[in-house]
Amino acid sequence: MKLLSVFFLFISLNSFAQTYSGQIAKHRENYKQDFIKDSYAPLKENDLQNLHFYDADSTYKVLADIEILKNEKIFKMPTYDGTSKEFYRYAKIKFTLNGKPITMTLYKSIALASNPAYKDLLFLPFTDETNNKETYGGGRYIDLSSKAILNHKIEVDFNKAYNPYCAYSDGYRCPVPPEENDLQLEIMAGEKLYTGDKKHKND
Repeated sequence: MKLLSVFFLFISLNSFAQTYSGQIAKHRENYKQDFIKDSYAPLKENDLQNLHFYDADSTYKVLADIEILKNEKIFKMPTYDGTSKEFYRYAKIKFTLNGKPITMTLYKSIALASNPAYKDLLFLPFTDETNNKETYGGGRYIDLSSKAILNHKIEVDFNKAYNPYCAYSDGYRCPVPPEENDLQLEIMAGEKLYTGDKKHKND
């Protein structure tokens, strides 16, 4: 009987892993299709073969405690082209990953907050110890939604971390991840280095 229970537990865990891998695969396929649909995007269909990702790993999907910040002032987040964009600190999140307690900051874009399509969008830029090795040196981003906050918690899935457009081409105003989101560990999840030639926006 005990052996049978272990067998069914193995089957259940294996089914979950397959389901999760499938979810991430679908997310990444949609991510690629967005490049094709967006005329502003730096990549075209024949460039997509140069996109690479870590294998889906549910270890990097965490449920974080979230604290909404009050009375935060608007500040200018520097971008890699030397300009800046206006954001404010929306919330602090806390979670444990690979045995390490982590605190990060979520931001809200002033420009996008006024657009009904993006009014709930939360921005999580970060750097980690894979940068300049296996991932883009300028860090990566994760998009979240304020609608996903439930009981003072929010799910953060690093498997959905993606590169800024600046990883593929010059001529874009990509925010530089603030130092408070510099993680002192390797985030071996999400998008890896782009292996195509870097483009110029007018190409």
